[in-house]
Amino acid sequence: MPKIKTNRSAAKRIKFNGKGKAIRRKANLRHINSYMTRRRKRRLKVDTVVDKTDQKRIKRMLPYG
Repeated sequence: MPKIKTNRSAAKRIKFNGKGKAIRRKANLRHINSYMTRRRKRRLKVDTVVDKTDQKRIKRMLPYG
């Protein structure tokens, strides 16, 4: 059986934790941050688990993850 190709753009953005759940970065922390409060910026830094509705799609893009 042939190997399955990994989606490289997804591989650069998503990692898996020890339990196999996909971990992603939160959006909106790249530029124009001066108007944001410290609290908002601090909370955007924390990685989060990908929503369960997207898990199947992530597993298909990253078959060896």
